[in-house]
Amino acid sequence: MTALADRTCRPIPASAGRLSADAVVGYLAELGAPWQVGGDRLRREYKLADFAAAVIAVQAIGALADAQDHHPDLAVSYGKVVVELWTHTVDGLSESDFIVAAKIDRVMSAPLDTST
Repeated sequence: MTALADRTCRPIPASAGRLSADAVVGYLAELGAPWQVGGDRLRREYKLADFAAAVIAVQAIGALADAQDHHPDLAVSYGKVVVELWTHTVDGLSESDFIVAAKIDRVMSAPLDTST
């Protein structure tokens, strides 16, 4: 099976419906902690050095989200970025949410460019 971070998001029609509880559990196991599912949303908090680092992280996540055409809600504060994902068209979680989460983890595990 291809790792989640190596997959590409695809448009999810409303008729696809949200993921089953079993599918959510399986994808969440692939992501691992500290990702959590609450209600119909996938959530993770990243700790960073300071506000500037958090803003740089948000820029990197934003570029990734645009490239995948699947956009999380982001909350930025001093030394912290909170990411929430869900698919609006199915009013719940889809495979794309887990793909973007895995890609965000990959981006956040690499050193962020703070030279700007």
